[in-house]
Amino acid sequence: MSRHVDDFDGCRQMVALQVPGDFVDLHAYPLKTLDHDVATLTAVRLAIVPHAALSDIQHNQPELARKLWFLTLLDAAMHRKWIYRLGRLKAAARIAHFLCETVVRLAAVGLSDGRQFHLPLTQFDLGEICGMTSVHVNRVLRELREAGLCTFRNQQVEIHDWHGLAKAGAFEPGYLYLDDATTHRFSGAHIEEGCVCKSSA
Repeated sequence: MSRHVDDFDGCRQMVALQVPGDFVDLHAYPLKTLDHDVATLTAVRLAIVPHAALSDIQHNQPELARKLWFLTLLDAAMHRKWIYRLGRLKAAARIAHFLCETVVRLAAVGLSDGRQFHLPLTQFDLGEICGMTSVHVNRVLRELREAGLCTFRNQQVEIHDWHGLAKAGAFEPGYLYLDDATTHRFSGAHIEEGCVCKSSA
């Protein structure tokens, strides 16, 4: 599922991607209405948690309430990283960072082995996530493939060189606040500024 904001011309900017297991709209409990839209990208199965149940948790189960609070703080951490990615990284690094983030999140819930994963997005969708045209996305994906880092084909991503891809995307998983084993598994890429790929826009 995606969170997105539409401009006055109806063009969409994705601001978050939800993976299986995420609490999609917890923000709506304290805010009552959302300032963005939520949409499915694939067929999904939803569990509905009424606001009354959340109020009961808040008042009677403080430990569980803290966990729900943690989820909203985690969303904020990922939003900050998405802003950083759009504002400071070059095109190839943006896509590399997004792919790294996605595989780590999916690995954390048992939906990736850390080397490949299903990504039901189009190149147009990737452009909306990374602030690029679909033509530019196509060129960057080719560069990542030719650099031996990863391949994105038929909604499947295969990572050939994790450390190289993480370095290309200036990615470290700390902001995802995963368990120590998962964080350690995907850390230590000796990240430096820049990217081995040629794209500079």
